[in-house]
Amino acid sequence: MFLNSWSLSLNLCSILVLVLIAIASQAAVRVLLYWDTGSDSEQQIRLENEVWLASTLVAYALVFQIISLLLFVLAADHYSKIIVGAMCATGSLLANPYGMPTLWVKLIGVFLYGFWIILHKIDINSEEYPLVRIKCIYLILLLPILLLDATLQSLYINGLKPDIITSCCAVVFSSAEGASLNLFSSIPQDALLSIFYCSIVILTILGMFNYFYPYNILNWIYASSWVCFLLLAIIVITSVLSSYVYAMPFHNCPFCLLKPEYNYIGLAIYASLITGSFFGMAPAVVQNFKKPKELADLVNKWQHSWLLFSLICLLLFTIISSYHYLLYRIMGGEY
Repeated sequence: MFLNSWSLSLNLCSILVLVLIAIASQAAVRVLLYWDTGSDSEQQIRLENEVWLASTLVAYALVFQIISLLLFVLAADHYSKIIVGAMCATGSLLANPYGMPTLWVKLIGVFLYGFWIILHKIDINSEEYPLVRIKCIYLILLLPILLLDATLQSLYINGLKPDIITSCCAVVFSSAEGASLNLFSSIPQDALLSIFYCSIVILTILGMFNYFYPYNILNWIYASSWVCFLLLAIIVITSVLSSYVYAMPFHNCPFCLLKPEYNYIGLAIYASLITGSFFGMAPAVVQNFKKPKELADLVNKWQHSWLLFSLICLLLFTIISSYHYLLYRIMGGEY
């Protein structure tokens, strides 16, 4: 399976990112050892130039790594065409023990990589580079995560065999009786929807209050709420809302939403959800980086922008994810 075009793309992307981050990590170590903002020595000037170049390469590399989440899911959907029993990415990811862990590592990585990029953008707005040491430590800590990502991905691809018999999404997520592998059948749908929409209301109130009356503690509460909401939203999309998109009561799957026959609605749903979650957490991440003074105004401005953007994403996510469900309720239709 390594010679598959999707596999080659994923592996080449991982290798490229690892090489760039490894090179940048060497520069990061030198910065931690020798960086001195009060010096105008040749070594300091060389380090400043090196940091600028390395940081730019890291930023682009991490953007590629973020995009690899989408590539991985699309690749998994492609693999389903050649794996016995698989109908979408669900079957492909469950074809061996490394599929789902790889997906979760990539999803968590989206936030970790994005937060580094945010710190970089803040840092370069000051001539003193006040966050350069923090960025370097953060970068070095990201290296094991990138290695884990690449390792799990390689193990997953290596373990894919065309003759493997795997389970399709109809078995894994179905709410029909007799679906022994069903993951969410024990959760009442009405209760889930009530919690889901109440969470949206609470999250909106928290975001609006934090936007107009910013307090440090509210940033952390808002960020924590987004973490919980992200997990809840994934469960609700899978176990309830997806079946209304498919117009099939026993078809529950978070990946079939990405298929062309459903107008790729999953891309809009997950993009708005993940983007909203990221920018909902971002204000808390940068809360303690308001020194020196020239960064304080910038951070405050960006925090307000991120809060507003997270609320816009939440609104878009609510509209897009609920459209088919509300249409069914309003029209009084049947599956």
